[in-house]
Amino acid sequence: MALPFLIVAIDGGAAAGKSTTARALSARFNLLHVDTGSYYRAVTHELLRLGVATDDPGAIAAAAAGLALGTRVEGRNARIEIAGRGVEEADLRGPAVNAAVSHFAAVPAVRAALLAYQRDQARVAREGGFAGLVMEGRDIGTVIFPEADFRFFLHADPAERARRRAAEGQQDSIAERDRLDSSRKASPLQCPAGATDLDSTHLSLEEVVARVSAPIAARFAAGA
Repeated sequence: MALPFLIVAIDGGAAAGKSTTARALSARFNLLHVDTGSYYRAVTHELLRLGVATDDPGAIAAAAAGLALGTRVEGRNARIEIAGRGVEEADLRGPAVNAAVSHFAAVPAVRAALLAYQRDQARVAREGGFAGLVMEGRDIGTVIFPEADFRFFLHADPAERARRRAAEGQQDSIAERDRLDSSRKASPLQCPAGATDLDSTHLSLEEVVARVSAPIAARFAAGA
């Protein structure tokens, strides 16, 4: 009996537990892991490198339209490349990108430039022999894959998320990121209708992964 190819969408704000959960699912079920937050960070890094200002929508749109996007699969991770170049993790998580990413991500032209590219990662997963795709972000279950086999929305108290970021040694304005991501007109952060809403404030990583894994394991076991 052929196993199904499953698409799992995980949405939520910064430090809600998306990445750790997605990586765990990727390892357990052999799913290609796509961190779309890193895609927006890579684009932000490139726009800043080009000298594009966050308050110049015309320049942002022109630069975004000219981006040559590609994918490099490393293990079970789909890494974005721009003009054949990757971006170092330290640069993706640096203060300049942290400060600008939500501003650039709110521009419709930037989201449009990444829309088809993100959806195409399902093809990359199939051609790579993966059992499916687990994609994390802020609009996966609402815009990118609204008909995903599984859609989860993770959230946690802002103070707890700030603590998690600090424990990782990162500086990130959780409240401001939430405000920008939730209030933008283009694909705002919101829980998709019908998605599984999970508050991770008082849950361990193991507990979150267990709750998210259970229905996926059942689907694979059923073979359909």
